[in-house]
Amino acid sequence: MEQRINAFIKGQNAMKAMYGIGAYLSKSSIEQELLHLIYFRVSQINGCAYCLDMHSKDLLAIGETAQRLFLLDAWREAPMFTDRERAALAWAEAVTKIRDGNVNDEVYAAVGAEFTEEELIDLTLAITTINSYNRINIAFRTKAGTYMVGQHKVQAK
Repeated sequence: MEQRINAFIKGQNAMKAMYGIGAYLSKSSIEQELLHLIYFRVSQINGCAYCLDMHSKDLLAIGETAQRLFLLDAWREAPMFTDRERAALAWAEAVTKIRDGNVNDEVYAAVGAEFTEEELIDLTLAITTINSYNRINIAFRTKAGTYMVGQHKVQAK
């Protein structure tokens, strides 16, 4: 597949707005490892090769295990995820795959037991942001496999 547009070059002003959200989330009280895990899971759901390449490399660089990445798609059955991670993963899946115009009350209750209201807002912002990145990369066929760890560590100016 040939890349259609390089949004990171041709859309620098638009991407700067997205980077601003990333800069905000980097200061969130939610663990950065958990945010990257969420980014990876949502990218699995959406089938975004570029984001899967990027977040797998970022996760491995910060000490995540390959086993957890291999089992992330089956996190409900895999014993190595914490209750907080499970709640976040369920929330990420529900927000990404909204069904019948709502997010399930059971999932909301579970995530509410693990996260403060401010954290839940930040978690939801992280989920909607990675969904946006996935859609940009899929639409413009951003080439996967070339990402270098830390490549997009950009602060909005």
